[in-house]
Amino acid sequence: MGTKLIIDTDPGVDDAFAIALAARSADVELLGLTTVYGNVPLEATTRNAQRLLALFGRKDVPVAAGAERPLVYPFPKPRDYAVHGEDGLGGSEGLPDPLRDIEPVDAVTMMVQLLEASDEPVTIAPIGPLTNIALLLAAHPGIREKIARLVIMGGAVAGGNISSAAEFNIWADPEAARRVLVEESVPTVLVPMDLTHRCAVDAPWLDSLAASGPVGAGLNALTTDYRAYYRTILGSEGMVMHDAVAVAEAISPGILQTQSWPIDVDCGFGPARGATIVDRRTPEAPDGGGRPPIPPTVDVAVDTDLDGLRTFVHDRIAGV
Repeated sequence: MGTKLIIDTDPGVDDAFAIALAARSADVELLGLTTVYGNVPLEATTRNAQRLLALFGRKDVPVAAGAERPLVYPFPKPRDYAVHGEDGLGGSEGLPDPLRDIEPVDAVTMMVQLLEASDEPVTIAPIGPLTNIALLLAAHPGIREKIARLVIMGGAVAGGNISSAAEFNIWADPEAARRVLVEESVPTVLVPMDLTHRCAVDAPWLDSLAASGPVGAGLNALTTDYRAYYRTILGSEGMVMHDAVAVAEAISPGILQTQSWPIDVDCGFGPARGATIVDRRTPEAPDGGGRPPIPPTVDVAVDTDLDGLRTFVHDRIAGV
């Protein structure tokens, strides 16, 4: 088997495409989905994950519910935030009912069980707020050696979406994000919205996916509200599939080009709360009289073959 993968998610339309990419890839052993609050409350994200797995025919994949709020402060989600529709998956009426009950353990416990049971390190793809991952690493420090790497969708180098400085997933729980991105030593790839926006797909791409079969049609049916939102952002018909870009890297290491940079997360209460501060300065040589080199901590995705990435996601989901 290929990549062993756990996805931590808050579905979410782009999460749906990301989960489909993993669930439909023959070289991925999808060990489980863990859910977190985010695009909608935890109860909805969990049911969305269950129903998506039913659409993909993956009764074998367990789902465990995780954090329902951030680590420290209340979740400040704006009341008018409905990018993904009221239930997180606009148009989800056509999704099948769950094929499997939620696991009787919480998300962190299930991740520990899956990691300990694996005979090789497992990739974790967190594509929602990082609360579950921060709890996992804080409560179970010895589990780090069982994690191959984290491939995180989140953050922004040059400006955010939920605020002028911050991207939604990091802004939702900056304290958790700082724990994961700054204080831990697990190999990490951060896939920021600067790159995911460039990977936007257009109407013909979505139409082609919809024509590929029941899974593609089912996914396309979820995009009405999401596409309406991105019509105002992109100025054309299409959408940004943020989370699927990160899962593509989790499945196919190197499909994204990265730069290693030190990162911090603003946990203050000003307008930059939740911002990912990426230090892109070139360190000077120690004997050059300048500042000493700063060890890089996170591999930040900066580029990809855009058409190749879109084809990879399309063909995997379509079963080509």
